Amino acid sequence: VVGIVGKHVSQSGGRGQYGHVVISVEPNEEKGKGIIFIDMIKGGAIPREYIKPIEKGIREGALNGILAGYPVVDFTVTLVDGSYHEVDSSELAFQLAAKNALKEALRKGKSVFLEPIMDIEVTSPEEFMSAVLGDLNQRRAQIVNLGTRGKLKTARCDVPLAEMFNYVNAVRSLTQGRASFSMEPSYYSEVPNFVAEKIIGSKQQVVGKKS
Repeated sequence: VVGIVGKHVSQSGGRGQYGHVVISVEPNEEKGKGIIFIDMIKGGAIPREYIKPIEKGIREGALNGILAGYPVVDFTVTLVDGSYHEVDSSELAFQLAAKNALKEALRKGKSVFLEPIMDIEVTSPEEFMSAVLGDLNQRRAQIVNLGTRGKLKTARCDVPLAEMFNYVNAVRSLTQGRASFSMEPSYYSEVPNFVAEKIIGSKQQVVGKKS
């Protein structure tokens, strides 16, 4: 999303508040990089002392996204332009202007839910591997590799963390306690639509109960 304007202007007697930023927002190509802030201001359009508050406003604004209020991650914000007032500009005004700009960018762009994906490797006797794979498929697993380790079979796959609830007991039951597995964080991935709808529905129920 390019050329998003964020302003914070107020006047209530005495000194006012003025902050004005123009940003571009794009998703990171590589997952797991977090929030990247790039300052491209030239010619003193915004004084240097306001750049850090602008970045702070972006990072604080990302804590509550437009999708059910969940944090926003893995995107790059480029500060491309803006303006200031000799008297009325302040760190707070630019911080709030940056928040407003990010909120507008998220409204115009396409935000999606991401979920943590785990790298799983299961080691099991061959006679149980079919049952193990069937269970993993029900957990939305993506099989990466099937192999052999001595007399045992191995299955390496990517599985959403949300689907790994009670997996220790499940794999023990499927293999009569003769399988083992390892699990470690791998990356984040966009959730399917049916999962996103459940997340939003659950959040709305919680908000409804509080109100």
